[in-house]
Amino acid sequence: VQLQASGGGLVQPGGSLRLSCIVSGFTSDDYSVGWFRQAPGKERETVSCFSGSTGSTYYADFVEGRFILSRDIAKNTVYLQMNSLKTEDPAVYYCASDRWNPDPLDLSLWDYWGQGTQVTVSS
Repeated sequence: VQLQASGGGLVQPGGSLRLSCIVSGFTSDDYSVGWFRQAPGKERETVSCFSGSTGSTYYADFVEGRFILSRDIAKNTVYLQMNSLKTEDPAVYYCASDRWNPDPLDLSLWDYWGQGTQVTVSS
């Protein structure tokens, strides 16, 4: 299984970015996928996760309705639409995936990780 994240960049506060993650290698579509981020000096944290077994999506409290996780199954791609970006959102954003339904808040349970894409929010 391989994941390739892209879409990061520099945006002004209040702006938007859409991150993409191409997931390859699973033999079925019911895998779980998530977005995580790590800012300098901080631990990696969960942003949003989709459960392939339940179809539910988890969002961290700090998202506050600003981000949307979506999937395009035909393209094997997961997106994170980020709106109303704040100065506290800059980080390297990672996508991860797992064949089962790992706890969104336990990063050690997620088996497959992409390389990360940098998001910078600055005026």
